[in-house]
Amino acid sequence: MSAETTDAAEPTRGAPGAADPGERRREQRGWYFYDFACSVYSTSVVTVFLGPYLTSVAKAAADADGYVRPLGIPIRAGSLFAYTISASLVVAVILMPIVGAAADRTGRKKPLLAAAAYVGATATAAMFFLDGTRYLLGAFLLIVANAAISVSMVLYNAYLPQISEPDERDAVSSRGWAFGYTSGALVLVLNLILYTGHDSFGLSESDAVRICLASAGVWWGAFTVVPLRRLRDRQVAPGHGAVGSGWGQLMATLRDMRRHPLTLSFLLAYLVYNDGVQTVISQASVYGSEELGLDQTTLITAVLLVQILAVAGALGMGRMARVYGAKRTILASLVVWTLILVAGYFLPADAPVFFYALAAAIGLVLGGSQALSRSLYSHLVPHGKEAEYFSAYEMSDRGLSWLGPLVFGLAYQLTGSYRDAIISLVIFFVAGSVLLARVPVRRAVAAAGNPVPERI
Repeated sequence: MSAETTDAAEPTRGAPGAADPGERRREQRGWYFYDFACSVYSTSVVTVFLGPYLTSVAKAAADADGYVRPLGIPIRAGSLFAYTISASLVVAVILMPIVGAAADRTGRKKPLLAAAAYVGATATAAMFFLDGTRYLLGAFLLIVANAAISVSMVLYNAYLPQISEPDERDAVSSRGWAFGYTSGALVLVLNLILYTGHDSFGLSESDAVRICLASAGVWWGAFTVVPLRRLRDRQVAPGHGAVGSGWGQLMATLRDMRRHPLTLSFLLAYLVYNDGVQTVISQASVYGSEELGLDQTTLITAVLLVQILAVAGALGMGRMARVYGAKRTILASLVVWTLILVAGYFLPADAPVFFYALAAAIGLVLGGSQALSRSLYSHLVPHGKEAEYFSAYEMSDRGLSWLGPLVFGLAYQLTGSYRDAIISLVIFFVAGSVLLARVPVRRAVAAAGNPVPERI
């Protein structure tokens, strides 16, 4: 028996998710539907359509040297999308701690979730008006939508420990991811039908893209109704202070985390390996097109394959976690991620079948590693501080995932090889595995004052 299985003390407080089983199941089903609602934004808008389209709009507005000049600042048109994503994450970093602390201190997560969701959905739907040379409109809407989805995910994730018992949390989190990947795949199929057959629908290519973008916003807003009807707010203990500024609140949260160093240790491990995950996802299309010579249809189809298999991966790894525990299952997934990068390094050019095989492997571990990381972290969050702590988690997921792309870019700049760039990401999975392996999760759960599940 390992030392970790003997160091857990039984907490004195009951599970925060404890409630009438029927009511709990009702809330869980509603909670799944927010992933179903908002995942189409990440898939259709950010991953597939908006980057190339916004770049084309910016190039149409560029001067003879290829620059646009928002606020008089010269920016290469091809860099606008990346800079806008970065700007949106800065806004999100400022807002997430404020909203997370407000949710914990007032107990009113649901109206804040509604506000964030509908601001993001409205901004996404308004992308229908992004045409001609309106690159500033596109940049503004992207900043609003991307910041809004980050804020909404803080609130969404913070419900997890409140609507599920400790022993069912891995399964609940995995089902949420599975719902999200299902909707992402479904809408992407519909969008691809419209995009590839735009002539038969009497639409220009630009019209088809703008409809695809706007439809993601409509979908997001429409299905957000379901969680808003089923989730409920909880009363909070009196005595909380006023909400601070964004960075001030974040610093306060991190100072509070110092009282839970094992929680902070897990968050550090997650930050490292998740940076690798996010970089693989964001750079896979670049690697496929620039290094492997694959066409856009192949790349989009590969994204669809990832979405479909991520459903099975999330559910399958959730079942594995019930047998082996979430920590061991995540560690196994990080081994698979490392093997994926090694295989990608040796992938032959102009061979779509091998790229599809790699996409299938990514799909099988992507959903599960993300879902189980979220559920494992939920056990390490002190009761009453769910949204505040999940704001730090969400910034690890969205606001701080900059180091991986930097390493990828530097590796390419120094070597001129995307193969060297992709293999450089192995360090994130190796380092993340080492850091996670060192976290005694049973002791960490008990130290946070939470019930220790039988398997974790």
